[in-house]
Amino acid sequence: MIDYTGLQYKKVLVLGLAKSGVAAAELLHELGAFVTVNDAKPFDANPAAQSLLAKGITVICGRHPEDLLDEGFELIVKNPGIPYSNPIIADAINRELPVITEMELAYLVSEAPFIGITGSNGKTTTTTLLFEMLEYGQKQPLIAGNIGTVACSVASEATKEQVLVTELSSFQLMGTRAFKPHIAILTNIYEAHLDYHSSFEEYAEAKFAVTRNQDGQDYFIYNAQQPIVVAYAAKSKAQRIPFTTSGRAAEGISADATSIYWQGEYLLDRSSIVLPGEHNLQNILCAVAAALLMGCPIDAMKDVLATFTGVKHRTQFVRNWQGVQIYNDSKATNCLATKSALTAFSQPIVLLAGGLDRGHSFEELRDVMGNVKAVVTFGETGSRFIEFAKSCGVEQTVAATNVEDAVMYAAKFVTAGDVMLLSPACASWDQYASFEIRGDLFIDAVMKLT
Repeated sequence: MIDYTGLQYKKVLVLGLAKSGVAAAELLHELGAFVTVNDAKPFDANPAAQSLLAKGITVICGRHPEDLLDEGFELIVKNPGIPYSNPIIADAINRELPVITEMELAYLVSEAPFIGITGSNGKTTTTTLLFEMLEYGQKQPLIAGNIGTVACSVASEATKEQVLVTELSSFQLMGTRAFKPHIAILTNIYEAHLDYHSSFEEYAEAKFAVTRNQDGQDYFIYNAQQPIVVAYAAKSKAQRIPFTTSGRAAEGISADATSIYWQGEYLLDRSSIVLPGEHNLQNILCAVAAALLMGCPIDAMKDVLATFTGVKHRTQFVRNWQGVQIYNDSKATNCLATKSALTAFSQPIVLLAGGLDRGHSFEELRDVMGNVKAVVTFGETGSRFIEFAKSCGVEQTVAATNVEDAVMYAAKFVTAGDVMLLSPACASWDQYASFEIRGDLFIDAVMKLT
């Protein structure tokens, strides 16, 4: 950890605990700040707050006092999930107090350079794939961020010989000020999280923060197939590395039907890549470009691409059952994600879909339903999705009670050479606490097929 003294003796409020809040409070305390944590959960039922109090950190639990900021704080570190409309955060902004997330702390104390990966879709797959490439290439990578590991905890232990590969949400990026990754990746931008951000423009600006502070010594890998991303990329001061899957390009990294190219020159064949889908090819290009910039051997990249079958719950290959390829894409909680999954396959598909009914239309899927031979639905949207599937010409449909029941029905529809695909196009919360639980139950049911 860098001997950072910029927060010593400063009065800092950590708003919201969870994993990131606890890690931030502990790190701030170690850096010599005067730390107060505020969390809505009552103290008696808050083991994290109890632990912090035992370390000498001031704890206010069970409420958010309206006069909290009158105590003279110089910095607010908020949980990324707390919106900027929160009264305390809104008051802090009105008082012109800086508000950051723990990702900023991670950057301030890290000896290791950062690779920052963001985008509406694909960031988890890109992050995981790049981490594995760097690991195979013996580049001593660490992984953290939105992928599940608190960045400031990892960064505080990192050395300058390592590299920190971070998945970054818009929530985290909005709370950065000095953050400056050596390599930044922006996979794509689509409308998302507008219940958190005040507008699409605010959301896009948050994503662009990944390259905001970069300079000519840094690299920005971006989607050359999205005009909005290209427009943002033009503002970056980093060395720009565009990626495209629409054919061989003279600059950046590109792909055609058979090969991947680096700066217009042949790099490797696509034939050995096992991860399916055009969307995943974009993720692969991002990861390969970043790995090349980090000096990763091409053979290490090839080894990973020949074995990497996807991140759990994201078009994840589960098993081959009686000649049927079965995939778990439970993370597909909207139509855009399911559309990407459906376009990944040329084989006949038995689609398992449905879930929480937010009243959204499925029309976005109409032009990619051509390979779907049968649909098995579950959850609140089950009947609506069946009606939509029939309007697309899908004759075989059935409504199941849950995802395990859906697997049993799907097993009757598939034949050798087909794909069985769980890609719900809906959130899970009508029946399951998370898409992970829904996906795990799907995998369990699939593994029981005999």
